[in-house]
Amino acid sequence: MARLFSFKPAITFRGRAFHGIRGWAGKPTHPPLTDFPIVAYVLTAIFDLISFFGHGSSADPRPFARDLFTAGTYVIIAGAIVSLGAATTGFWDWWKGIDREPTGLLGRAQHTQVWRTINTHMTIMLSVTAIAIVDIVARLAQSDAPYSPGVVVILSVVTGALVTIGATYGGSLVYDYQFNVEGLKGSTVWDETEVDQLPGGKVATSTEQES
Repeated sequence: MARLFSFKPAITFRGRAFHGIRGWAGKPTHPPLTDFPIVAYVLTAIFDLISFFGHGSSADPRPFARDLFTAGTYVIIAGAIVSLGAATTGFWDWWKGIDREPTGLLGRAQHTQVWRTINTHMTIMLSVTAIAIVDIVARLAQSDAPYSPGVVVILSVVTGALVTIGATYGGSLVYDYQFNVEGLKGSTVWDETEVDQLPGGKVATSTEQES
């Protein structure tokens, strides 16, 4: 009988090389940490736009306008906190994930297309983090506002737009250049087979297959 599902290979860490804070082979820590800030910053921009343009009159603003402003504040703060982990693991990927000559403190990276794309991605994302921090400061300074202030809206929209652009470069690193992607040489994952391909290029035994 044909097997329709495969669970163990995707969730097991046995057989995966450990790369410190960069994660494990096939399970890097940086990509999942980036997802939350991206969504948080985009949602904050949406909340602020709705709050600003839909608040009604300044004398009698609609209640939901303040609710959205407050929600955006919580969301962007949460995104900024998680982005600290994304920045740390991203730096380690930039440092340890590409070939470098042992020169100086960090070494000299080979000037490849991947290296240039990583630099672009990193520069945009660090700029996003800086703008998000300014946005948070502005929000807290005007926390009693009945709706999202204009300066906050501008900062949020810029943050949301830039993080989307930066994420596009991050996607190219993975899907165009296979950065941090662990290939399985000689694997059977694309062959028609009823046997699971485990990390490290192993094929599941009958015992492992049943577990």
